[in-house]
Amino acid sequence: MPLSKPSERTKRLPPWLRVKLPKDKMFAETGRLLASRGLHTVCQSARCPNIFECFSRKVATFMILGAICSRNCAFCNIDPGQPSPVDPDEPRRLAEAARELGLRHVVVTSVTRDDLTDGGAGHFAAAIRALKQNAGPDVVNHNVETVPRRYPEIRPQADYRQSLTLLSRVASAGVPAKSGLMVGLGETDTEVNAVIRDLAEAGCSMVTVGQYLAPSRRHPEPDRYVPPAHFDEYAACGTHHGIPHMFCGPHVRSSYRAEKI
Repeated sequence: MPLSKPSERTKRLPPWLRVKLPKDKMFAETGRLLASRGLHTVCQSARCPNIFECFSRKVATFMILGAICSRNCAFCNIDPGQPSPVDPDEPRRLAEAARELGLRHVVVTSVTRDDLTDGGAGHFAAAIRALKQNAGPDVVNHNVETVPRRYPEIRPQADYRQSLTLLSRVASAGVPAKSGLMVGLGETDTEVNAVIRDLAEAGCSMVTVGQYLAPSRRHPEPDRYVPPAHFDEYAACGTHHGIPHMFCGPHVRSSYRAEKI
């Protein structure tokens, strides 16, 4: 079922979710560097609330394979539609930007490309080779995003069990598997804990849990704002089920401070 109409209380952001605007010039310089290379970031396209902090630290999450997604998830601000042709020079420009930013840990994501026979896997491999001179990622992150009951409304073109299978295959191959989900999309804490348990059983060694925020008025409003202390309970659940690294908090996103995890 769709999210219920938010109350006046949930419309107002609580103090712990408010972010400060950047005060140094590095924020603008990071944006200019990315624009000069013709690169996209999920920070900008998804209107991530952490963009001010991350760009000011010369950190960005690169988004490859264009800026148009072949899917239309309810929570996401990235434009859906017919994606552009794959740009074969993008991996080279991405590697150049990573070097200029001085990144030691590079996070690369993409739009979904259901129009490509390999889903964009070959382009991902090319991007990793440009960054590392080999095709071996240090971590593979695939987010389940929300609880399975909410998939028909929030993530209708995705399959929860398929996501778990993918994560299990990554872990079985000896690559650290990472996943994440948001709260505030009509789920219950019991369901959140069940997803954390599923991720543990799939072999995930890293899990993030953050607060969903509507990126625009076109998107569904969150049905609740989870207090910061409550995220500690999600972390404790993951630890109980054997997940070594739980990163949970209101502003947490899958790529936020990923280098520390």
